Amino acid sequence: MFNLTDFPKPTLISINGVELEVFEAGLQSTENPIVLCHGWPEHAYSWRHQVPVLAAAGYHVIVPNQRGYGNSSRPADVTDYDIKNLSDDLVALLDHYGYKDATFIGHDWGAMVVWGLALLHPTRVNKVINMALPYQARTEKPWVEFMEEFLGSDYYIVHFNRQPGIADTVLDANTSQFLRNIFRKNVPPAPPEPGMMMIDLARAEAPLGEPLMSDSELAVFISAFEKTGFMSSINWYRNLDRNWQILADVDPIIQKPALMIYGDRDLIPKAQNLKEFVPNVDIISLDCGHWIQQEKPEETNQIILKWLEQQDAT
Repeated sequence: MFNLTDFPKPTLISINGVELEVFEAGLQSTENPIVLCHGWPEHAYSWRHQVPVLAAAGYHVIVPNQRGYGNSSRPADVTDYDIKNLSDDLVALLDHYGYKDATFIGHDWGAMVVWGLALLHPTRVNKVINMALPYQARTEKPWVEFMEEFLGSDYYIVHFNRQPGIADTVLDANTSQFLRNIFRKNVPPAPPEPGMMMIDLARAEAPLGEPLMSDSELAVFISAFEKTGFMSSINWYRNLDRNWQILADVDPIIQKPALMIYGDRDLIPKAQNLKEFVPNVDIISLDCGHWIQQEKPEETNQIILKWLEQQDAT
C-alpha cells in the first residue's frame, strides 16, 4: 500500500501566465529530467507509484498538476486550455529548471498533451512514453464533429462540447460517487453503450470492476475536485476541434524514440496505424484496464526503466 507521506510536497511555480502546482523528486540534473503528465479526471498524485522509483533510478522527476487541476491556475476562458497553452506550459516548466529537453510521460489526456508537445516543440522532447491514449491521427473533419457523426450527440465527449455546463454540474454534485465509480480495475474490453457515459457513472450505484485504490488514496482526488469542480478540466475536451485547427500545418510525424503502453482491457481502442505517425515506437500491452500505472504499478515501472535503459545505451 502506498504511504501518503511518501509523496513529495508541492511548490507553486509561476510560468506562462499561470501558476502550476509542481511535485518533484530526485536531484536536479541536466542529464535525466522526466516530466509526468496526468490525465482526466486525475491529478499529479496518479503518478505516486512511479515518482519514488524513477527518482531512485537517478532521474529528476517533475510532476505538475496541469492548468485546471489541483492548486494550479484555472483560467476562465475555454481557449486557455488548448493544446498550444498546455504544451507551452510544459516548455516553460523546462525553462524554469534550465532544461533544453526532457523525457515526457503521459497518461490519457496527458498522453494527448505529450503527443502535441512533440509535434509543436520537437526540440524540447528527447523521448516519449505514453499510456492508454495513442497518437490521434488527423481526421478529415474536426475531431468532435467526426465523433458526433459516428457515436452520436450523447457520446460524452460530444456532449461536453455541444451542451457545456450540464455534465460539469452533475459531476460537481456527485464528485465522490463519480470518482469512486470511474476509478475501477480491469474493466471488461466491451465498448460502452453510446450515451452520456460520465453522467451515468456519476449516478451509478454498482459499477463494474474492483476499486483501483484505497479510500485514503481516493480521498486525494475527491478533495482536489471538490475544491476545483470539473469545468476547468473538462474545458480540455472543449478544445479538441480548436486543437485540430492548431495542428493543421504541423508535420504530423513524431521522430523521437517512443514507448506506447496499452491496457488490454481499456475501452480506448489501440491504434492500428501508430507506426505510420510514430515510426520509432515500441508497443507493449498489459492485462489491465485504463488506469495503467495505478492498476499495474510494478509492471509499469519495470517497463519504463528497462526501456529508458535501452534507449540510453544506444
